[in-house]
Amino acid sequence: MSRLPPTLQPIWPLAKRLHRLASLLLGLVGRRTSVVWGDRRLPRTAGANSAATAAAEPEAVRLHPGPQGETMRRSMPDGDPPGHWTFRHATRADLPQQFTLEIREGVVVGDYGAIITPGNRLDQETSEYFGIDGWREHPIFLRPRLPRIEDVSGSLAVLATRGGSNNYYHFLLDVLPRLAVLDACVPDAKPDALYLPTATRYQQELLALLGLDTATVVETRKHRAVRAETLLVPSLPNPDELAPGWLVAWLRERLPAIDTTDKPRRIFVTRGDRPHTRRLESEPALWPQLEARGFARIDPGTMSVRDQIDHFAAAETIIGVHGAALTNLVFARPGVRVLELFAPAYLKHCFWSITQSIPGAEYRYLVGDGDPVPEGGWMKGVQDDIAIAPQRVLDQLPWLLG
Repeated sequence: MSRLPPTLQPIWPLAKRLHRLASLLLGLVGRRTSVVWGDRRLPRTAGANSAATAAAEPEAVRLHPGPQGETMRRSMPDGDPPGHWTFRHATRADLPQQFTLEIREGVVVGDYGAIITPGNRLDQETSEYFGIDGWREHPIFLRPRLPRIEDVSGSLAVLATRGGSNNYYHFLLDVLPRLAVLDACVPDAKPDALYLPTATRYQQELLALLGLDTATVVETRKHRAVRAETLLVPSLPNPDELAPGWLVAWLRERLPAIDTTDKPRRIFVTRGDRPHTRRLESEPALWPQLEARGFARIDPGTMSVRDQIDHFAAAETIIGVHGAALTNLVFARPGVRVLELFAPAYLKHCFWSITQSIPGAEYRYLVGDGDPVPEGGWMKGVQDDIAIAPQRVLDQLPWLLG
């Protein structure tokens, strides 16, 4: 999701390119000049991966290996148009081995959780950011120096990562499961504090449901740098938004539904009616026909997390416009049937990936009218509204209602 306001969404592709270029150019200068700022200087280099980071600074960095990686294979979903390349590119992937870095006097920066070693090295693998081609384009280089560094005693576990501060999907699938990675790699670890965002209602509710509402938290901020005696940095659990089976199972086990008895079995997940917010333009015409067939319309953004979990766990059939609300498919019942609606310039495989980790779940997609993105092209229509004729959705009901 772009952070630009709706009226500026059409210029998002250009804004992203300028953002990357600015990081690259300012970094070329900043890495040479920020040495005058002492421990607030920008990282001068980066490890190609976390193993390389640990090897370069063995006196300060230790890598704790965890569960082995795996080769993931999935079948193409049905959809219209059939065989879209977005899904085909995600049918096979090599998932890396999990690990946790233990860094003496390590520093974590910003709400994206950039990791810097005592040797002034950015750990690229655990400091991942959206849409960049290398560590030199990381937004940490948009600043001339690091924020004033705050020292904390004891051990600090870094859960924050890119997108986790303002997006339900990334908080649920990228931030919280780092706890599982830490536990798998360092079973006896008992961090004194957690570095993660807690400002939003859904973040607070999820932490409470996980029993973490009393944990000591160092709150993420865009302009914050924290140095810990021991920094514990779990690897990122959701590479390429593929929702590995273990991750979905971990969330389902720890966040189970409680009351599904009075919840609808057929739900339509709306995006509202504001322009440039990925709304379904034909929703006013489509909704009465879905309502007549027993669907309930829900807007998860207006619901508590507990209600979202219970509604998705109760549903046998889900129709939804692509958006963070569909993250709740994590909690869907086995055998659920899902229809996801897309704009032609913004398709993502992330919610299909979740359904692939739910027993018996079936998934289809519909792509709206407009010019498609060529294979391998940039999905630039992040906030494009969706034009799909109601009949195309209604034609899927025989399958959906099975």
